Amino acid sequence: MSDSQNAVRHQPRILAVTGGKGGVGKTSVALNMALILSRQGHRVLLLDGDTDLANVTIMLGQYPSRTLEQVLNNECTLEEAIFRAPWGLDVLPGASGVERCMSIAPSDRLSLMRRLAGLEQQYDYILIDTAAGLRAGVLHMIASAALACVVVTPDPTSLTDAFSLLKVLKRRGYKRTPSILINMARGPKHAQSIFQRFYAALQRHLDMTPHYLGAVWQDESVRRAVSRQQPVVLMPDAEPACRQFRVLVDMLKVRFDQLEPRRSGFAAYWNRVAEKQSGRSRPVEKPTAPVSADDRWRQWSIELEALLADPATTELQRYEALVSCLEQLGRHMDGETIEAIQTGLAAMSWEQLSPALRTHLASHLRQLADQVDPPPAAPEPASTDTPGQPQPRYDEQRFGQQQALIQALREKPADVSLDRLLAMLTDAS
Repeated sequence: MSDSQNAVRHQPRILAVTGGKGGVGKTSVALNMALILSRQGHRVLLLDGDTDLANVTIMLGQYPSRTLEQVLNNECTLEEAIFRAPWGLDVLPGASGVERCMSIAPSDRLSLMRRLAGLEQQYDYILIDTAAGLRAGVLHMIASAALACVVVTPDPTSLTDAFSLLKVLKRRGYKRTPSILINMARGPKHAQSIFQRFYAALQRHLDMTPHYLGAVWQDESVRRAVSRQQPVVLMPDAEPACRQFRVLVDMLKVRFDQLEPRRSGFAAYWNRVAEKQSGRSRPVEKPTAPVSADDRWRQWSIELEALLADPATTELQRYEALVSCLEQLGRHMDGETIEAIQTGLAAMSWEQLSPALRTHLASHLRQLADQVDPPPAAPEPASTDTPGQPQPRYDEQRFGQQQALIQALREKPADVSLDRLLAMLTDAS
């Protein structure tokens, strides 16, 4: 066997467990599958890549003081940051800190990446519990793995957010086939029905053919395990959820056997990303006077007014243009800018937008404002409905949470009408 073939053979199998939104159970899936693989005698490393909450350690009832952040700060070694979970499973908390390597000195980054690459060679499987959402770090975590497992639930917002995640990945050049895992299903028929709807949407709108990894049913044992801070697979083997996770691991092994071996791993991928970012040519720009928030809003409002007045512009295009404008403003927003934006919006030609989309835009603006200067808790304001002119009310029962619908509208494929998208969301519920 050649040296290159030997190197490929010893590359660990890397799985990214992800989801379009939080609360779908991806951490539970990643941890329980990692434990079963470890119990079967495989050498397994679980990377806790959640940027906000150390959910893996919480579910294990362990609170380590060292994470990858401490390694980057030279406060401990990489080996010291790893802690041992039941059945010999190794866990590296704070793995999202690898994104910081984009900004550290090249010599320090190369040293860390070499240590990470050496660590990888010690394992048969590496599972990454990614954060939820569409942040660049999350997308890179998924791209660094040989296989992505997207966890979805029957909740319509979970399906729309997972669709958005896969759409963004494809736009960025992701070509691998994702595996779909249905969590919290009522049973096998229910899980198959959810997957088939999701499968049809991905095929029709993204030309993507996902792989069905399996499902985990709603079960009392899972709730008991969470309340005890104990992974469900540590409970007696007779528990239904334990059997389901064993089947999932068997399916996972079959899926990996179908994939071509990779020549590089997690560390090599991140090193390539860092080199690409540091090597980008940045054109020298002449210094310009700073543009005030009011001037910036004035410039964009003129362009938006022209777009709103154009009879050829569809309602959805008007909505997407306004949301894009708000997103751009949100990056430069301060407390004083909020008032300027609200004043500008009030002066715009809102009659071209339907009441429902006006409601969504107002909600989106409030969300951006809250991120800058969260208001204190206040009682629900009194209704301002004018007699005979009721204000539009968002139908959460049909379309799920309003924020998820806004995200779905922003990520909607160009060839799908608004009516069709809303019908898909209604069917999914």
